[in-house]
Amino acid sequence: MNPMAALGGILPLPAPANAYTPPTNPIVVIGEQFLAPYPVELKIQQKIFTLAENNFDVTDVNGSLIFKVKGKLFSIRDRRILLDAVGNPLVSLKQKILTVHRRWQVFRGESNSSDDLLFSVKKSSFLQLKTTLDVFLASNTSESVPDFRIKGGWHESGCTIYAGETIIAQMHRKHSLQTVVFDTDNFGVTACPNVDYAFIVTLVVILDEINADRSGDD
Repeated sequence: MNPMAALGGILPLPAPANAYTPPTNPIVVIGEQFLAPYPVELKIQQKIFTLAENNFDVTDVNGSLIFKVKGKLFSIRDRRILLDAVGNPLVSLKQKILTVHRRWQVFRGESNSSDDLLFSVKKSSFLQLKTTLDVFLASNTSESVPDFRIKGGWHESGCTIYAGETIIAQMHRKHSLQTVVFDTDNFGVTACPNVDYAFIVTLVVILDEINADRSGDD
C-alpha cells in the first residue's frame, strides 16, 4: 500500500538524512504503510476538556493529523483505540487487569480475539526505579527474551525504544505554558528510518498509561 494513500496524501517530513542509521531489516508490526526511508518526527498531544479520558492527537511537524487515540466513552480506562487520520481503527490497546506487571495487549482493528493479537507490553519487573517495559510479539509465545524494550526515567521526561541493542525510536516530553496549566501530556517522538511509526506511537501511549497508573489502581 502506498503510504501517501494511507495517510490521505500527508506524510511526516524527514529529519536530517544523517541523523539515524536505518535498521538492517524494516521493522513492521502494524503495517508496511507506516514505514518511511527517513526519520519520522511526530508530536503526541493529549486533548483537554474531553469526556473520555486520555484522548490523544498525533501530528506531523507541520501540525497535520496523522493518528488519533481514543478511549471508549464512559468505559473503564483500560481500553484505547489507535485510529488513522480519517477515523479508521488500526489497533486496540487493552490492559489485562489483576496483573502485577501491568500487561497491555494490542490487537488488530477493534478486535480482542487472540487470533488478532499483535504484541503485548509489560513491566520487566514489579519494583522499578526506572521504568523498563518488555515488548513481545504474538509469535514469541515463550517470552523468554523480549522482541523490543522501552527504557525511561522515573519522571518519564524521555524514553528510548530498542530492538535488541539497536535504538529504533526515542521520545521526549515537551513542556509549554499550556501543559503546565492544564497538566496535559505533550510528547515528541522520532522513529528511525524503516521502523513502523504506528507501532512506536502505540508503545509511547502504553508507556504513558503505565506511568499514570503507578498508584496500583486499575
